[in-house]
Amino acid sequence: MAYLCPMQTEALILRQATDRDIAGVDVLLARAYPRLLRKAYPPSVMVTAVPILARANPALVTSGTYYVAETEAGRIVGAGGWSVRSRAGRTAEMRHLAVDPDVVRQGVGRRIVQNVLAEAKGAGLWRMACLATRNAVPFYQSMGFQAVGPVTIGLGPGIAFEAVQMTRSL
Repeated sequence: MAYLCPMQTEALILRQATDRDIAGVDVLLARAYPRLLRKAYPPSVMVTAVPILARANPALVTSGTYYVAETEAGRIVGAGGWSVRSRAGRTAEMRHLAVDPDVVRQGVGRRIVQNVLAEAKGAGLWRMACLATRNAVPFYQSMGFQAVGPVTIGLGPGIAFEAVQMTRSL
């Protein structure tokens, strides 16, 4: 499905990701996370945790519930998806959302999240959870999420990443 972002001159296409998108999502994450997170996290986190976070998860990208927003020229400028956290609790989880720093605040992230919320609701889930970076909390709040509280994510021996657990009804 094609849509225009307010500041874009060309249409962006939002589509389900495939295995052919893994490299493009890698490029997006490696470009977006270091630039967008540097004001919210200390240099030690930028050196240890961000390189781990800024890698595409091939299983997620090819899950059928992960989407990319790309330009007409084929450049991926946004990505994000969801997975089932608890079928019994009817809860989904927003996963690995990223927007190219050059198109932040132009509706790309909002369009991806709207799509993810609709897809999860259509799958019979009732709640969406996410782990938001510190600087993404206002964005998620604008999308109807409420903060539950801070969490520390262990990424490896001696490597921790601080995030905020958030949730909303579908």
